[in-house]
Amino acid sequence: MDSKPVLYTYFRSSSAARVRIALNLKRIAYEARPINLAAGEHLSEAYTSQNPEALLPYMLIDGNAISQSVAILEYLEETRPEMPLLPKDPAHRAQVRAIVGAICCDIQPLQNLRVLKTLPKDQQAEHAHGVITRGLGVVEKMLEKCAGKFCVGDQVTLADCCLIPQLGNAYRFAVDLSPFPLIQAVEANANSLDAFRQAHWTQQPDCPPELRNNSA
Repeated sequence: MDSKPVLYTYFRSSSAARVRIALNLKRIAYEARPINLAAGEHLSEAYTSQNPEALLPYMLIDGNAISQSVAILEYLEETRPEMPLLPKDPAHRAQVRAIVGAICCDIQPLQNLRVLKTLPKDQQAEHAHGVITRGLGVVEKMLEKCAGKFCVGDQVTLADCCLIPQLGNAYRFAVDLSPFPLIQAVEANANSLDAFRQAHWTQQPDCPPELRNNSA
């Protein structure tokens, strides 16, 4: 575990942001290698020869190459248990994983760039807005059963690592968060932590300078 991990990332990728947050929380130094999704760099032979899924994030760590953000998060949790991001209680762990699934399976994949590109341009924003609004409504109901300062209790978990980047997508598509007070409270608490602020898309090295002052 001596060599610095490498994270293939993109400043606007909410999936990559999940991993950036976890790395920050666990104080794991890493090398960021930006892949420009908008420019199609993820489809290049140089990248797909390493990662046939042609998706982000992608991580090189401990001699392993790992794709899929949740798999990376679980690997970090299992190999670097300091600053745990899963509760000890099995029921609470299940709640964390359920929220992770609600976001990473039922919201983000349905509104990501790959899906939006299959729709006419004049339908893309409306589609993403609807998917995110409905999905966050489900998450809000889930939080009614388990939220404290964060998604599950008063400690940061993998659920928070996934929720906060998804809210970046919500802002991008002008989703009204006022119907989701629990989500807003979790967001405020998360944004008080350096690990979340430093992982924000505006703070990434590949974020264009003209976008850095945009806090959404």
